[in-house]
Amino acid sequence: MEFDEWEPVYDAILQDFGYDRQGDEHARDVLASLTEPFDSSRLPSMREQTVAIAGAGPSLETETDLERARAADVVVAASTAVDTLTANDIAVDCMVTDLDKNPETVCELTANEIPVAVHAHGDNVPAVRTVVPDCAGEFVLPTTQAAPRAHVQNMGGFTDGDRAAFLADHLGAATLVFVGWDFDDPSVDASKARKLEWAERLLYWLECRRDGRFDILEGRRERLETDVLPIS
Repeated sequence: MEFDEWEPVYDAILQDFGYDRQGDEHARDVLASLTEPFDSSRLPSMREQTVAIAGAGPSLETETDLERARAADVVVAASTAVDTLTANDIAVDCMVTDLDKNPETVCELTANEIPVAVHAHGDNVPAVRTVVPDCAGEFVLPTTQAAPRAHVQNMGGFTDGDRAAFLADHLGAATLVFVGWDFDDPSVDASKARKLEWAERLLYWLECRRDGRFDILEGRRERLETDVLPIS
């Protein structure tokens, strides 16, 4: 994902949520100052692999989703999905997080040489400043939703979950299997529900880019196809 492809989508997200691009850029620069260039060889090999993209929705705790995660070649987990999987003896190969929850898990994974894609945006600078220095730095992959700069990367995506999918796609995953995804979760607040709407749009975009079909979009694709997506 090149930034010139991502930028029109990013602009639409900024406009929809009223976010400040300068805030994202400041957060990116703070993250850059606290990290070092990431050695991509520390990431699990995903090329031609089946990669489970684990969201933190309540369905992750069902036996069906746990077994699908267990059967995958690689598991990339968003936020607290790591804790659910670990509690069920399923190893996570990479975590994706903006540090809004479970910072102790972030630090523990890096200490155990599991890479964590840490995302900086305008609202989480305090967490970045607090959590990142306590991590094993060589296992922190710094990411941004703004323009990449220095060693901070942008592989696409907005929420932890869809960023995990874009990361796996970037690394050449053959098949993406989605577990713990609940677009219509009634327990989330209005802001989170809007973010899930964007995650759904972005996964549809990714699906089109991969010329494939994601099972979690079945029954939803018709609406997405008529949605006003900021992409051609």
